[in-house]
Parts: sequence; structure tokens; C-alpha cells
Amino acid sequence: MDKENELKEIFLAEALQQSEEMNKYFIFLEQNHGNKEAISTIFRLTHTLKANAAAMGFEAITEMSHLLEDIFSEIKSGKTISPEVFNDLFRANDKLGELIKAISTGENIGYKGLKTKLKVILNNLKQSIEEKQIAVEIVEIKENEENKTQNPQIAFSDWVQVPISKLDSLLNLVSELAIEKDRLITQAKNLGLNESFTRLYRITADLQYSVMAIRLVQMSVLFNKFHRIVRDVANLENKKVELVLEGTEIEIDRNILQIISDSLIHLVRNSVSHGIESPEIRQKNGKPLKGTIRLTAQNDKDNVIIEISDDGKGIDPNIIRKKVVEKGLLASSSAEQITDQEIIKYIFEAGFSTVEQVTEVSGRGVGMDVVKKAVDSIGGKINILSKIGEGTTFSLTLPASMAVRSVLLFEVNETSFAIPLAYTEAVVLFKKSDIRKVANALLATHLERTLSIISLNDFFSVKNMAEIHQKNVLQQSFDQKNEEDKFHVIIVQIENKLVGLVVDKLLQQKEIIEKPLGKPLEKIKFISGTTILGDGKVCLVLDIPSIIHFLFGQKSL
Repeated sequence: MDKENELKEIFLAEALQQSEEMNKYFIFLEQNHGNKEAISTIFRLTHTLKANAAAMGFEAITEMSHLLEDIFSEIKSGKTISPEVFNDLFRANDKLGELIKAISTGENIGYKGLKTKLKVILNNLKQSIEEKQIAVEIVEIKENEENKTQNPQIAFSDWVQVPISKLDSLLNLVSELAIEKDRLITQAKNLGLNESFTRLYRITADLQYSVMAIRLVQMSVLFNKFHRIVRDVANLENKKVELVLEGTEIEIDRNILQIISDSLIHLVRNSVSHGIESPEIRQKNGKPLKGTIRLTAQNDKDNVIIEISDDGKGIDPNIIRKKVVEKGLLASSSAEQITDQEIIKYIFEAGFSTVEQVTEVSGRGVGMDVVKKAVDSIGGKINILSKIGEGTTFSLTLPASMAVRSVLLFEVNETSFAIPLAYTEAVVLFKKSDIRKVANALLATHLERTLSIISLNDFFSVKNMAEIHQKNVLQQSFDQKNEEDKFHVIIVQIENKLVGLVVDKLLQQKEIIEKPLGKPLEKIKFISGTTILGDGKVCLVLDIPSIIHFLFGQKSL
């Protein structure tokens, strides 16, 4: 279904529901003319229907609902209506129902006569009591047969509203089915029956992706909320800012949107506060007085790329260098050797801020590190491109869905593990001579970059985290190897840190359905979830962000 037809179907579903709701509240109001809740609800329903119909270009529905809205605006202000008017209100709502259904059928529905009668009712409500014995005569307008409302019929929408919890339950069932499919196919291969389950594989895959598609929502659900956010921050800082939205029709998993929403809010607020200059400075620099924040989304294979751009002052890498050295994050000599692009990424360090004065928006020492952790938690990546005087762009690469993850399977101590491919940079085979011991760490070089080497066998063998501090505890497997032995290393990257994870055996790349750890295991560190492989074995999915954060927080790697 194309986007235009999908929007029309959504409008039809909502419009029919609104018409049915109005019928109910018309009855409540007829029974009690002072029912304020009924009056307010009908006014809200007619206002929403009018706005939606106008946006879709449905003129007749717009006109009828607009008249009803005006009528109930008068009633809200304290005007009263006579019992006789209710017949016309019910007829008007029936006519709305016919006009809504005619969008699908293409039927020509006459409504001009009833429209005229509603105008008379509206005029009567607007007139003073003395002017109303005149109005009664005007109400008696005869209608042509073509304008008479047909007998009302019950209409059913082709759309249904489903709670997210039910979709989650359905996805869990599909996940179980996918696991059983893998188990059966594995058994079939062992028995030489490869062709027997081809159709099962296809049907299960189609079902799985169909359920995933139901969970997708358009970026407009979140993007449209930023107009108010930008307006409020701009007013607070006496700036003039325009928000431009692009790619609002791009779809993404609802859960991902929920996880990332606070981060996007923070990035947009920062773009207004840190990025856009005051009107005086912009004018002095030959820029338009009004700054522009551009929020865009686009698809890239299985990912969605969200960009937050501003045409402001940009990020000065020299200011970042100064702060990095002041905070002891890098030695002065090291900070000078790092490229501008690399040094700018230090704004994601915890507590990092270049703002001298704390305001309601900026300088509180929290925020960008939280953004980075949120992006990392769903296997995403964040990059910055900035040029002094021209502006800054934050680019977030996010998975379109969290239901299915592409992972690399491997074994450590005869136990199956998985690493999401989103964190995996490369898989390499190192000789022992390629790895060198430096103090309490193992280091190697890959593509001219130095990386720390960690044996997962050693890492998972410690009895408690305090043992990590003990000398050579993460070098035991290395010391036990012969000089001719080789190491299977999975290189992962997060927060611009490269780490090589030594594993016993590499298996394969695979798409899995990850399930969270249940109680009482949900607080286990370094494991994000589990899946079941085709051979029936439980496979643990490593929480790469938490492992790297722990290692870099506890050791000097």
C-alpha cells in the first residue's frame, strides 16, 4: 500500500470512529442539555475531524464538521439549544457518516440542504433572545429529495487498534516458531532432508517480517513534536530558529523510537543552545537572522539514519582540546596529535561540557554521554561532522528493528556466544608474536591502529570483578600459548575504542531473535539477552557496551 492510500485508510478509520463517538455524546446531551463533558467532547471531535479532513482535501466533510464545531463553540460559551434541534444534529452526523463512506465508494452524496439548515441553527445561537420569532421561520427550509439523509447504517472500519502488549506477545510467539524452525531444519540437514523444510523456512520468515512491520511507526510520530521544543528553547535564549523536517515518512521500530527519543530531544536542544548564534552575531557574520535546525531521516539497508544539523557556529576543536587536557582525559602532547575529527568526539565523555555558565539548557555536565550510551544500547552509532562558522551535524545510525539482530556466533570454553554485527569491525587471526605485553595489558596493531587484546576465556573465568585488578589475570591464556599458536580475534569498536576479543572458535554470521534475560537473571552484567540455536543450545548475547565501559573504566588499556 502506497503512502497516500495508507493515509486515506487511517483517516477513514479515525473519521468513522469519531462519527460513532459523536452519536453517543449527542444522546448523552439530549438526555441532559447541561452535560458539559458531552459538549466539550463533541466540540473536540468535530474540531479534529475538520482538521483531518481539510488536510486530506475532503471538502464536504470539512464544511459539515466545521459548522458543527462552530455550533458547539456557541453551546460551550453558554448558549442553549431547543430539543427540536437534536433531530438536525443527528441527521448531520448521519450525513457525515455517508460522506466518509463515500470516500471509498465514490458515491455522490448531496449535503447542501442540511448544510444550510446547520447555518441557520448557528445563526440562531449567535442572535440575541429578541431576534430569535424571526429565526424560527428561517429554520423551516424544505430540502430536495437528493439532500435527504438516508437511513443510517452501521459501518465497520478496515483498521483496528491493537495494544502494543499484544503485538509483543505475537512477536514472542513468532520468535518461538522461528527457533523451532531452525531446530527442525538442522535436524533435516543431518538426515539429508534439506528440501523438506524449504517452504516452512519461507513462510516462517515472511510471518516474522510481517509481524515486525506491524511494529513500525513513521518518524513523524516523534519529529512533529520538535516544533514546540525548538520554539521554547529559542524563546528562552532570545534566538530566532526555524525547524525543517525531512523524511518524516521513514519507518522505524516503535521500541527504538521510544529508547532514542530523549537523546534526540537533547541533541535538538543542544543545537539551538550551543549551535545557533544570537541574531546580533549572525547578522555581524553575514548570516540570516533566523538560524535553521534540520531534522532528517533516511533508510540505509537495515538501518535508519537520523541527522540533526544546524547552520550555527560549529564546534571549535581547539576549545575541546583545552578541556580534554584540563579534565585529564589526555596528555597535552597526545591531544595535539589527535585529528580535529577525533578530538571532537570527546564531547561524549561523561561530564564533559565547554559551557562556562550553567543555564536551563546547557552546562550541567550531563547529556551527551547519556546520548551515546542510549545509541550504543541498541547497537547504533553516532558521528559528528562540524565546521567552524558553518554548523554541526550529528548523525545517528540506528537499526530499523530490534526484533531481529545480525550477530557473529563463536565459542568460548565450549559455550556459544553472539556479538551483534553492529559492534564488529573485523575478524582477524593473530600470531602470538603479533601481540605484545605492555605492563598489565596486551596490545596489537590492526590497520595502523593500536588495540587492546582481551581473552574472553580469562575475562569470564574471574570469580569476581575485583580480580580484574590483579596482575596478569587477563594474560593467563596468552602466557599458556606456544609461540606458533594463533588467536581468533573479533575486533569490536565502541566510543572510538578498539578492542580485540580472543575467542576459542568462530562459527558463523546469523540473524537471531534476541530475548531478554528473565528473572532472576535480568541484572547479570555483560549479557544483553539470549537466543536458542538450531541445535537446541542456548546462546548468550554479549553486551558489548557494558563490557567496554567496564574495561576502560577499571583498567588503563
